[in-house]
Amino acid sequence: MALLFSRIAMIRVFLILFLTFSDNIGFLRGIASLGINYGQIGNNLPQPENVLDLLTSLKLTKARIYDTNPQILSAFANSSVELIVTVENQMLASLIDPQQALQWVSTRIQPYVPATRITGISVGNEVFTDDDTALLAYLVPAVVNIHGALAQLGLDGYIKVSTSNSLAVLSESFPPSAGTFNTEVSGVMSQFLHFLSSTESPFWINAYPYFAYKDKPDDVPLDYVLFKPNSGMDDPFTKLHYDNMLYAQVDAVIFAIARMGFNGVEVRVSETGWPSKGDSDEVGATLENAAAYNKNILRRQMNNEGTPLRPNMRLEVYLFALFNEDLKPGPTSERNYGLFQPDCTMAYNVGLSALSSPSSSTLSNPSSSTLSSDPSSTSSASISLASSATKDANTESLAVYWMVVCLLTFQVLIRRAY
Repeated sequence: MALLFSRIAMIRVFLILFLTFSDNIGFLRGIASLGINYGQIGNNLPQPENVLDLLTSLKLTKARIYDTNPQILSAFANSSVELIVTVENQMLASLIDPQQALQWVSTRIQPYVPATRITGISVGNEVFTDDDTALLAYLVPAVVNIHGALAQLGLDGYIKVSTSNSLAVLSESFPPSAGTFNTEVSGVMSQFLHFLSSTESPFWINAYPYFAYKDKPDDVPLDYVLFKPNSGMDDPFTKLHYDNMLYAQVDAVIFAIARMGFNGVEVRVSETGWPSKGDSDEVGATLENAAAYNKNILRRQMNNEGTPLRPNMRLEVYLFALFNEDLKPGPTSERNYGLFQPDCTMAYNVGLSALSSPSSSTLSNPSSSTLSSDPSSTSSASISLASSATKDANTESLAVYWMVVCLLTFQVLIRRAY
């Protein structure tokens, strides 16, 4: 009997080891890819086939485009890249007609799936805060009709429908627990959130801590918005601690949604980024800050982080943007959000192991490359963050080995114990 209890104790130890290893290596939760926004407002951008090569070399498997460009949809066929496509704002009025929505899905989406992995449709972009206030009345009917057309064609199982929103849709965002939507959009927002809740679709938010810093550089600590070590802030009501502004902004949106009576809607970041160049009045728009912001987001994404309010739900983030786009209107910063130049060289190095040219046929070897701390470096070498990922992979391989040992030993002990 004593021998039996001894073996049962050993079994318990091995079970604990198994669960510890599996949790440490992410065995119980998947590691998802960082997303990227692929804008096309430029006259010198690479062909979609070359863009796909670049994304593949970066090991990025999620991208968002701002239309349904057939060249892109065709080029991305039979690849591992998941795409979110967009209904342009000017199309919303026509889509309040269900037949027009069915025709749109039948011609813009159906011919490309499943070969092209379209996983989301953004019906408009920042409609709630658009200068054309008439668009708001079209939004929910267009969203419902697009979803209905997908269902009619049997495509609603894997293509989610939502819309991307500016953070300006909030009237209050600080502290996060005070998050509240603007009263003038609350009626339509309630209808929209009901749709998201009933279809289990995400709320997409375009969140840019850069703008908060640019507007009040004396009040907003730079390290706080760049994810650098800082004292952070505590929400006085929830007592949750925030060490960066992006997570605080996301949680403010979650609180605003909850105030409308919808607690289960997932919030995802459809855009965030930092410009590497700006006009004289665009404080903080520098190459160094852009590199720091995007590098630190990448680091957080590799750790599968959630926000303080939802720590166990990985925050999905799409960086803005893949390329500098030379035809974008507005201040200089608008044309300088890209991680890459149009010739596919790096605008600055954020730690993604990439090719300096998509025409190259082989990837660089991080272990044999010189590591660079210069954010302006366009070398194809990985910086230390990517090298850390290699070390993590080796650690995971070792952990898997010991998990197998634990399982085999567990089986032997079970047989002997009984």
